[in-house]
Amino acid sequence: MTNRRNFIKQAGIAGLAGMVAPNLAFAKDSPVTASLATAEKIKWADGSRLVVSVSMQFEAGGQPDNPESPFPQNMDKGYKDLPAATWYNYGYKEGIPRMLDNWDKLGIKVTSHMVGAAVLKNPQLAKEIVERGHEAAAHGMNWSSQYNLSYDAEKKFIKDGADAVKNATGFTTVGYNANWLRRGENTLKILQELGFTYHIDDLSRDEPFIIQVNKKDFAVVPYTLRCNDIVLIEGKNFSADQFVNQVKMEFDQLYAEAEFKRRQMSISFHDRIGGSPQMVKAAHDVISYMQKQKGVSFKRKDEIAQMALKDKTTIRE
Repeated sequence: MTNRRNFIKQAGIAGLAGMVAPNLAFAKDSPVTASLATAEKIKWADGSRLVVSVSMQFEAGGQPDNPESPFPQNMDKGYKDLPAATWYNYGYKEGIPRMLDNWDKLGIKVTSHMVGAAVLKNPQLAKEIVERGHEAAAHGMNWSSQYNLSYDAEKKFIKDGADAVKNATGFTTVGYNANWLRRGENTLKILQELGFTYHIDDLSRDEPFIIQVNKKDFAVVPYTLRCNDIVLIEGKNFSADQFVNQVKMEFDQLYAEAEFKRRQMSISFHDRIGGSPQMVKAAHDVISYMQKQKGVSFKRKDEIAQMALKDKTTIRE
């Protein structure tokens, strides 16, 4: 706590020095010099001021019968919720193709977390995502929970999903996202054994960090619920402009903090939600705004994980 207080105090002096006496910031023995030196050590190795990571969930087609949806959960037992199924179908028929075109227009690459069963149903679409330069990450074999599985059953569940992605796209997954982030006690050990290098099921920081799994380095690339369409648009009935405003405010704050420390911003879009016309327009507007700010870069999560693993200044827990 003392170190953090001193750093904040020094950072405040640095800002004050820039306003009152610009030359003070370069004084040989001033506290500002130490503050800036510290800040330099914790920025991104490639010189980025702020790194933005976009997720595109590929789930449609992998859902069970009568899944969660915007429709009332009042179906009689024994009947299928056919309208809800069409809501999911929109994700691969319209949503992902529209988002892919949008990413091309913006010139960014994203990470697509792919459910194995969804990939098996639409292998050509999964392949197209990779062919257009995006990362394919694993998202389980289906929508079943995995935290309650035995070690062997969970290992098969993860591997089957990863194999489905590999067979359809040729891409070897190195990142993982559990259903609703609910991994189990054995998940990380299994991921390390299967050759994964990072997971995203963590909300505890606004920058990547490294943990030890099976006595080896393993990267954590934090996810988000704050800038997530399934939470805000579907879950809280936000309008598209409310979503833009919230994401923009998050960006502005992180961009300001990024002057002094390494910051990562995450945004998440789901095929059937983020791929709707108004949400694609919202994504285009807010990302275009970010791209106008100096030092902002957009990276796939596998790229962020590799940067974190190679950087000696990355936080370790």
